[in-house]
Amino acid sequence: MNNRLKETTFLLLSFIATVQTAHAQDRPEVSVGADIVSGYIWRGQELGGFSVQPSASLSWKGLSLSAWGSASLESEYAKEFDLTLGYATGGFSISLTDYSFSKGTNFKSGSMIEGKYFHYGSRSTLHVFEAQVGYDFDVVAVNWHTNIGGNDGRRSNGKRAYSSYLSATAPFRLGGIDWNATIGVTPWETTFYNNGCDGFEVSELSLGASKTIRVTERFGLPLSAKAIWNPATENAYFTVGLSL
Repeated sequence: MNNRLKETTFLLLSFIATVQTAHAQDRPEVSVGADIVSGYIWRGQELGGFSVQPSASLSWKGLSLSAWGSASLESEYAKEFDLTLGYATGGFSISLTDYSFSKGTNFKSGSMIEGKYFHYGSRSTLHVFEAQVGYDFDVVAVNWHTNIGGNDGRRSNGKRAYSSYLSATAPFRLGGIDWNATIGVTPWETTFYNNGCDGFEVSELSLGASKTIRVTERFGLPLSAKAIWNPATENAYFTVGLSL
């Protein structure tokens, strides 16, 4: 783990420790779930076909530790396993995520490699370390993400790009259905997004809808659908998902 990542992790943990209040201890909350999706589209990029995506989280007083994964039925796509340490209070949130993949291209060597989980060397890792900060204003949620270590993208000069992504999501309700509209952009040059971008690009324009389908009085299945456009790559997707 490089010095920048160590410093960022230390600052994140220090911030969390500082903002914790001294009120009586609450019980930690644990949640486990899974999504089944027709396609895995992440920030306007296709990362999987029909996929199963399990998740688990432990939260306490705004502090959370979560695990998330994705496995596609098609063998051409990499399996993904993410760990996120985060803190949220009011509308403010901050987090550090370790994305790991079973296979992919290493940004230093340019070679296609199998991802070994405990390999963190710059020429052998498929881990990506990302810092996030955001604020939910109720009418719109704004989030900034920056890769701070691991298998990041590069600039044309060969240096690490510290690839970043800015998104804004506006939720609303219409016709008895919950909707959300999202725009996501990459602010500068990087090979990490959109098969390589030269500068500012719009990576995602999406409109999603979700509704719980009642099976019985006490049991329902949350169903979602999303239309996604990536102006940078000129691709469009339509996905559906079911949450368990």
